[in-house]
Amino acid sequence: MGRTASEEVILHLVHSKCLPALLYGLEVCPLTKTDYGSLDFVEMRFLMKLYCTSNSDIVNECRMCFNFRLPCEIVPTRSVKVMLKLSNVAEA
Repeated sequence: MGRTASEEVILHLVHSKCLPALLYGLEVCPLTKTDYGSLDFVEMRFLMKLYCTSNSDIVNECRMCFNFRLPCEIVPTRSVKVMLKLSNVAEA
């Protein structure tokens, strides 16, 4: 797609296709702070390339504008949902 698609289209594709593949199954794995840092690094580097900047403040501002969360924000929420589903299955 190169530079023909808008940032919004690219972010949507990454959010719907790439992040699920990157985060698949992580909600049941015990992750350390280093693991989260590695996952966040991948996303931050992608965003730096997308916005043609190496300034993390600019990238974070763009992330907030597009509501694009880092893996360290996504995985714990997904982990809670999985654990709740598992506890409901165990009770049934």
